[in-house]
Amino acid sequence: MFKQTVTSVDQLRGIIPPPGEPALRKELSHIDEYSRELIARSPFMLLGTSNARGQCDVSPKGDVPGFVKVLDQRTLVIPDRLGNQRADSLRNILENPHVGLLFIIPGVEWTLRVNGGAAIVLDDDVRELCAVQGRTPALVIAVSVEEAYLHCPKCFIRSGLWDAGQWMPRDEQPNFAQISRDQAGYSHVPLDVVEKGLEASHRKLY
Repeated sequence: MFKQTVTSVDQLRGIIPPPGEPALRKELSHIDEYSRELIARSPFMLLGTSNARGQCDVSPKGDVPGFVKVLDQRTLVIPDRLGNQRADSLRNILENPHVGLLFIIPGVEWTLRVNGGAAIVLDDDVRELCAVQGRTPALVIAVSVEEAYLHCPKCFIRSGLWDAGQWMPRDEQPNFAQISRDQAGYSHVPLDVVEKGLEASHRKLY
């Protein structure tokens, strides 16, 4: 399909020069005080995983700010809240424990990237640390930090992500209930039934 592709690191570096010293020196092998504060303020993160065959998945995780807990400079824990029960990330971790995290704070254009090894943990005391509204998660994902560094804000600046004036108007947004129904092959189900089912599901957060 494509006539020209990059096939080597040397070729890549001929297009994109090597990073400067500041970009390399900012990479830490632990969570410092600044990273800890950003994690404590973040209500949203993206979890990247892949299976043994290298097939990748990125899963959004969100909750009250600080839902990801910093146990020490090299250990984070992420609660597994109620979702669609596909468990894609969890199954991937069982095959390949390497994960990448991206912490996002609304209105803040800098993000925090964390990479490391993951394990699925059932320890009662750790799960209870992540309890919300009296609900304790059935399991948590523990991440052993190997790399942590700030990511520059250019992508947020270019996209205008936090500029509400650029957001899609609500009356132009697609009908996600209809999309969900049709993509799942349930087009025979009345749309209002699907909408009510989704609303009920979304209200059950924990």
